[in-house]
Amino acid sequence: MSIDIIDRAFQALTSGDPDRISRVLTEDAEWLSPPGNAVAVALEAPDHMVGREAIVRFFTEDFPRLFARGVDVAVRGAHADGGRATLEANVKAALPGGGRYDVDYCFVFELRGGLVHRVREYADTARAHRMVSGGVPPRPSAPEP
Repeated sequence: MSIDIIDRAFQALTSGDPDRISRVLTEDAEWLSPPGNAVAVALEAPDHMVGREAIVRFFTEDFPRLFARGVDVAVRGAHADGGRATLEANVKAALPGGGRYDVDYCFVFELRGGLVHRVREYADTARAHRMVSGGVPPRPSAPEP
C-alpha cells in the first residue's frame, strides 16, 4: 500500500497542480534535501522545507523556473516497510539554455495517515551542480556551535 501512496505523491508533485500536491501531504510535512544542493542554490530556495504550504509553493512556483519544460522521473526501484517507503529514481529534465539535467536520486518517505509526512532526499549533488551551473558545489556552511 505504501508504494501506491508514493506513486500517487510523485504524480501529484510533477503535476504542478497545487490542490493535487496538497492532497498527498500532511499539514506539517517536511522535505529535507542535501544542504547546498544544485536545485536549491540555482533557485535560491530552501533545502529544508517545513509545512504543506512551503512544499506546494516550491513545486508549483520555484521548481518550474528551473525545469520549465517538464520532468521525467524513471523509477528504478521501490521498497515499502510499514510507514516508510524508499524510492530510487532517475530524474531528467531540460534546463534553461538548453542543457540537460540527469541525476539519480534516492527518496525516503515517512508516511502518516496515508499521506506523506517527511521526505529525505539523497542525490549526487556534485553531478547536479555540474549540470545546472557547470561548476562545483559550494561548501555548506559549518554549523554554529
